[in-house]
Amino acid sequence: MIKRNMEPRVTAMPTQPAEVRCGNFEEVALGYTLEMAVREAQRCLNCKHKPCVAACPVGIDIPGFIEKVAQGDIQGAYHVLSQSTALPAVCGRVCPQENQCEGVCVRGIKGDSVGIGRLERFVADWHREHGTRDVMEKPALNGRRVAVVGAGPSGLTCAGDLARKGYSVTVYEALHMAGGVLVYGIPEFRLPKAIVKQEIDGLIALGVNIQTDVVVGRTLSVDDLFEMGYEAVFIGSGAGLPRFMGIPGESLKGVYSANEYLTRINLMKAYDQTSRTPIQRSHSVAVVGGGNVAMDAARCAKRLGAERVYIVYRRGMEQLPARHEEVEHAQEEGIVFRTLASPLEVMGDENGWVTGMRCQQMTLGEPDASGRRSPVVMEGSEFYLAVDTVIIAIGTSPNPLIRQTTAGLETDRHGCIVTNGIDGLTSRPQVYAGGDVVTGAATVILAMGAGKQAAEAIDRELSAKDKA
Repeated sequence: MIKRNMEPRVTAMPTQPAEVRCGNFEEVALGYTLEMAVREAQRCLNCKHKPCVAACPVGIDIPGFIEKVAQGDIQGAYHVLSQSTALPAVCGRVCPQENQCEGVCVRGIKGDSVGIGRLERFVADWHREHGTRDVMEKPALNGRRVAVVGAGPSGLTCAGDLARKGYSVTVYEALHMAGGVLVYGIPEFRLPKAIVKQEIDGLIALGVNIQTDVVVGRTLSVDDLFEMGYEAVFIGSGAGLPRFMGIPGESLKGVYSANEYLTRINLMKAYDQTSRTPIQRSHSVAVVGGGNVAMDAARCAKRLGAERVYIVYRRGMEQLPARHEEVEHAQEEGIVFRTLASPLEVMGDENGWVTGMRCQQMTLGEPDASGRRSPVVMEGSEFYLAVDTVIIAIGTSPNPLIRQTTAGLETDRHGCIVTNGIDGLTSRPQVYAGGDVVTGAATVILAMGAGKQAAEAIDRELSAKDKA
C-alpha cells in the first residue's frame, strides 16, 4: 500500500544558481534524486478518471508510470513510458506540461499539480544510467516499406511507432544530424544533445534507417519515394522558414532570425570557443517576441557574453506565450522584459551595422468577441534601445520546397499542408503529414502526437490491403 504524500507544494527541482549558469551552457535543471522522485510520485492520487492521460497528446499512462515510481520500481516506470513515447527524456524536459497533463491534475485544485514532467525526466534519465538497453526487442519485418520526411519530433515518433509494428522505415533528413528542432533550435542548457542522440540511437536499434543530407523537394521528390518502392510517405518536415516584421533596417548586419541564431549556436556549436562557426559576440541585444524561442535566443545571447539583453514583446507579461519556467529562468538570469512595446525600425551606422532599435509603447485595448485584448499604439510614446544585435523570434512557417514539388498536395494560405484531421492524410493518396508542417510552429509534444496518430492511420490502411 503506497503512503500518499498530501504536501500541497510540488517537490522543488534543483537548479544551477543563476549567476553560475549564465556563464555556461550546461543544463539548468539538475533533476530529482531518487528520494525526491519517490516523494513527488507519492503526491499522485492515482485518481479514477485520470484527466492527465486525456490531456497528453501521446496518451501516456501517467498514473501508471508514476505509481511505479512511488513503489521505487523505476525500470517498471520506464517500461510503462516506453509503451507510448519514443522520446521520454526529451518530453520530460521541453513539454509544456503546465498547459497539458499538469494543467488538469486534480492536485492542482488545492495546491500544486504533481510534477509529471519532472518525474518523466527522472525515469528516462535513470534508465539511461542504470537500465537495460534492450527494453523492446527488434520486431520481425512485415515486408512493407514507409518513408518519413524529416527527423524531427513528429517524424521520429511516426518512424518509431511503425518500426515497432514491423515496417521497414527510412527517415530522410535535410540536415547533417537527426533531431530537427531538438538539435538546431533548443539550447544545450535546456536539452543536452547527448540525450537527444541517445533517444535517436534507440530508434536506430529498433530498425529505423536515418538518411541525413537528403533534401526532399530537391535531392528527391515525394513521387521519387513512391517510385523507390515505399507504400506510404509521412511528411514531418517542420516549419523552419523564419518570419520577419517588414520594418526598415531588417537587412542590417547584426539582425538575425532566431532560427539562424539558434542553429549557429546549437547545431553548429558556436557556443564552444573552439568552434569555427561565426557568431556575433554582442554587447547589447534585443530579442523580438515572447515565446519559448525568444527566451532561448535571449538566454543564449546572455551566455555568449552580452551585458544587456531585452525581450521586446507587444503584449504584457501575463500574455507571454512562453512556458512559465522559461520566463522565470530568464528573469533570474537578468533578461530585461520590455513588454507592451513594438519595434518600428532597426537603426544602423554608415557601415551597415546595427546601432539600435526604435520602438513604440503599446497598451491593451478592449477585449474582442473571443476575450482577447489586442495591442493599441500609445501616441507619442516612441523610445530607443541602444543595441548592436537584433534577433527576430516572431514565428516560422513551412519551407515551400515540398509543396512546390509535389503535385496535388493541398496547402493553406500560410503554406501549411492540409490534412483530414487526426489521421494526417493529405490530399494525396498514401501521403500523410503532421507536426509543424501542418499546424505551423507549435510544441514538440503536439508534433509527436501527430506522428503517433499518422503511424496508426498508415498501419490501418496498409494492413487493410493485406486483408482485401
